[in-house]
Amino acid sequence: MSTAGSEELALRVKTYIDMVRDALKQVEGQEIMGDASRKLVELAALYLKDSEHYFQAGDYATALSCIAYAEGLLDALNRLGHLKIEWRRKRPKKVMVGGTFDLMHPGHIYYLKEAAKRGLVYAVVATDENVMRIKGKKPILTQEERLEVVSAIKYVYKALIGDEKDFIKPIEKVKPDLILLGPDQPIDEDYIVKEAARRGVKVEVERLPKRVGSENASTSKIIREIIKRYGKT
Repeated sequence: MSTAGSEELALRVKTYIDMVRDALKQVEGQEIMGDASRKLVELAALYLKDSEHYFQAGDYATALSCIAYAEGLLDALNRLGHLKIEWRRKRPKKVMVGGTFDLMHPGHIYYLKEAAKRGLVYAVVATDENVMRIKGKKPILTQEERLEVVSAIKYVYKALIGDEKDFIKPIEKVKPDLILLGPDQPIDEDYIVKEAARRGVKVEVERLPKRVGSENASTSKIIREIIKRYGKT
């Protein structure tokens, strides 16, 4: 299957998953008629979890099968009047994030998890050369190693290495609906919007308000702590 075809399938399956997740949220707090109906709702929730698991593993066919079972159970109960659901279908956004992603820590996971709440996540991994130019030091892991780690995180649909000379190039390639920035990424939001629009890509930009996690939710702080603890050994 082509890359475009795989992406379209992923978007469709995620639309389906989000629709069923929304339906189950509507059911919360409702008085469901009969033990059998309650057990079927529980079964639908399990099928949803299975679908999310297979989706994150890239097995979209199995994810689709599982979510179809979940929808069928809920829709049958809805039609029988055992619960009340308003089916709402909304196509997910393509969400782009970016960073060095060196020595992954809870701050990175929070960033990617927040992005996944907003849609299908594309993570741009900074090249070794750009990390050296911007931070004045080489990353601990190479760009290929960092790409492999980020690709394995369940919140990420696809990871790619950034362009060494033009950070708008990945935006042109992916055509995201939304770019989610970390709270301290030194990037001008207005510049991204205007330059992307100049190249034919209409995109929104959102910035997370603050860092989360412990004092060590920073690659630099983790490295300093390792040196402090083990530098003499």
